[in-house]
Amino acid sequence: MKHKFAVQLYTLREACERDFPGTLRTLGRMGWAGVETAGLHGHAAAEIAEVLREAGLKTAGMHISVERLRAEPDSVKAEARALGTNRLICPSVPHEWRNEQGYIRLREELNAAARELRGEGFTVAFHNHAFEFETRVGTTDALSYLLEPAPDNAILAEIDVYWVSKAGKDPAAFVAPYRGRMPTMHLKDMTADERSTYAEIGTGVIDFEPLLVWGERSGVEWYVVEQDICEGDALESVRISLDNLHALADRLGV
Repeated sequence: MKHKFAVQLYTLREACERDFPGTLRTLGRMGWAGVETAGLHGHAAAEIAEVLREAGLKTAGMHISVERLRAEPDSVKAEARALGTNRLICPSVPHEWRNEQGYIRLREELNAAARELRGEGFTVAFHNHAFEFETRVGTTDALSYLLEPAPDNAILAEIDVYWVSKAGKDPAAFVAPYRGRMPTMHLKDMTADERSTYAEIGTGVIDFEPLLVWGERSGVEWYVVEQDICEGDALESVRISLDNLHALADRLGV
């Protein structure tokens, strides 16, 4: 399992902005197996691909806005190929689309992209927050609508377990319908205090053991750690998360 632990680089956006190649090399030395990109900070994809190779890191996936996915498919494909990934993930819903008609449009747009790209080996997924649960589409919440495990829906899931918990749901129960439809899962922990804010993996209240056990049985290829805000040094935060995930993997014997 340790070869499936990646970090979402949005967590390290400030460090990446200062020195993207140096940050990637630090992550490689730290023991991460991969990264999930959130932009290239002005660098060429070929340059970053070479740094990743040197650092021993793979690309778990790319976060790409629905607008760029639809407007610049050739550029997106070229970037993904250079970085060695076929996993394209829409990271959020444009603010003006956060209503019933907007989610209907988003499902149509992401399915159109998925249909156009799958012949070239790419998949399209969606990463959630908590606000998708606040809008209804027909008889269900917007997130369940977007990710409906139906034959005519090509949108895969990238469930963020923190945001599911933030919405008052049990993450382990929520992921169950997405067996075989979730190549990447987002892991982040939640503080035990009244803030219920972001925490390093293993220091908060979310139980990751059933999530990892389910993931190993259900086709998860990468467990991607994201911590939107780190109270201290972000590199130290991801080091703590990785150490605790490695310890959990050892306990599980996987």
